[in-house]
Amino acid sequence: MLDKTKERILNAVQKPGRYTGGELNSVVKDKNAVDLRYAFCFPDTYEIGMSHLGLKILYSLVNARADAWCERVFAPWTDMEEQMRKYGVPLYALESGDPIRDFDLIGFTLQYELSYSNMLNMLDLAGLPVRATDRTELLPIVAAGGPCVCNAEPVHAFVDLCMLGEGEEVTNELIDLLIEHKKKGSDKQTFLRAAAQIEGVYVPSLYDVSYNEDGTVQAVTPKDGAPKTVRKRIVSDLDTMFSPSDFVVPSIEVVHDRTTTEIFRGCIRGCRFCQAGFIYRPIREKSADVIDAQCRAVCESTGYDEISLCSLSSSDYTQMEPLIRKLISWTDDAKINIALPSLRADNFPKELMEKLAGVRRSSLTFAPEAGTQRLRDAINKNVTEEEVLQTASQAFAGGWTAVKLYFMLGLPTETDEDVQGIAALAQKVVDAYYANPDKPKGKSVTVSVSASTFVPKPFTPFQWEGQDDGETVLRKQALLRESIHTRKVSLSCHHADTSFLEAVFARGDRRLADVLESAWRKGCRFDGWDDQFRFDLWREAFDEAGVSMAFYANRRRSFDEVLPWDHLDYGVSKTYLQRENERAAESRTTPHCRIRCGGCGADKLNGGKCDARC
Repeated sequence: MLDKTKERILNAVQKPGRYTGGELNSVVKDKNAVDLRYAFCFPDTYEIGMSHLGLKILYSLVNARADAWCERVFAPWTDMEEQMRKYGVPLYALESGDPIRDFDLIGFTLQYELSYSNMLNMLDLAGLPVRATDRTELLPIVAAGGPCVCNAEPVHAFVDLCMLGEGEEVTNELIDLLIEHKKKGSDKQTFLRAAAQIEGVYVPSLYDVSYNEDGTVQAVTPKDGAPKTVRKRIVSDLDTMFSPSDFVVPSIEVVHDRTTTEIFRGCIRGCRFCQAGFIYRPIREKSADVIDAQCRAVCESTGYDEISLCSLSSSDYTQMEPLIRKLISWTDDAKINIALPSLRADNFPKELMEKLAGVRRSSLTFAPEAGTQRLRDAINKNVTEEEVLQTASQAFAGGWTAVKLYFMLGLPTETDEDVQGIAALAQKVVDAYYANPDKPKGKSVTVSVSASTFVPKPFTPFQWEGQDDGETVLRKQALLRESIHTRKVSLSCHHADTSFLEAVFARGDRRLADVLESAWRKGCRFDGWDDQFRFDLWREAFDEAGVSMAFYANRRRSFDEVLPWDHLDYGVSKTYLQRENERAAESRTTPHCRIRCGGCGADKLNGGKCDARC
């Protein structure tokens, strides 16, 4: 719902459809008939946020309640922000057009460390103090969730609470509690102390942090009855958990303009760099019948012509062949495409390729991650060059002509030989295409290589490792570029400075909050966008605060150091992570979970049950 001022400023911005609302399947309620209003904030553009499955699930979950109304809020692009500040338009929710400062709960999903400045900017645009201590009234409560809150310390000063892990159950519990305290007229501290007793809710203000003389964390001490350790929440049964029967259909083109359905959570593989593979454990699968029914329902309600089967490693789903059979039985006639992201090169059955032969082909994506077998063993990728080439040949015979290969630069123990191995492997994929007698006639192959910079992340075996410094990263990128000798292979590399800042905040502590606020006030926002990133301003902020970026990003940490996130429990034991780190230094692999349970400990979150256990 737009007033005349909003209509006027929308004429002055690009892509006004980002800010109008009114899309198919969006939910509009009577605000006077609900007990709680929830502004679900995605701190990036509409196109990014509307592609995110978590937003769609939680939006529908809250709106399924008669007593609550969830509305969507995205970060306004710079042109829209300029107009909003010029005309005094506060940040508003898409469904009602109401300022979000009038809502009861404001929730941010933090998917990426470089979105933190956008969170502060959105709070400021809403007319709210960015610091939690300056928001003294009970309402609105500012919450955060998503993978980044596994180390929420850099943003501790700006949020009232964090929801660790999966949100389908804890969101409703938090809403129930907030409605109760709103009706009782409780003060903010009373509510926060009560919220801290909900499993999965972390209230940073109820913990004191002390530091050693060398700058490392000495201790994290709870107070006011807060638990010593906060354990993440999970949903035990994916078949019975809430799942939307419809999605809001974007009014403009978005990044992933399709319907998405989860097939399982967690990952059996244990790649030592991969945070998602550890923080989303234990492994839980959704049945093929349930997935098929959910796909049908969403396609019927939205009109989408593509289904993405979402997981961390789609080809590890044990019911993939019966699922594809079910889906093809109705998607073929409806001309609906099936997308399979996150495929493993060592686990992509020929039968599956044959079943997909009649489906519209897009590029296939595989992630060897490293260019040599030694380094793939060190990171526990458990994929061989032969498997990559065999799978690529299989895809070419099935009609595919485009392959995307994802790698990392700067992995622990990496050498120049490993970097050059990336180019060599890409060339071998090209050669495999032209050597294949069953390749598509009259077509050429394209191999897209993406090389990101390794970022050490909490709750991984590499959480103790340092990141390569910027000079080393640039040298390795140049070496890789020089090692590619064919136009059939294209290369894209991540910006070294953005990866550096990501590493700083990924392993940061509470002292980064002042730096973050300073950088935002200097003008930093949309830091994940190359054309908006201002590394010079970030350097200024760090220098003025007397905080070393290298201390957080490049320093290798000892196993006995207290890590800023040690008081948070994501299920995987620190002992297990250390053991995996030590095996990496020896380039020793660990069998995946279906071959042998590694004893990571995540099954304790689910009563000892893990779908990957052998």
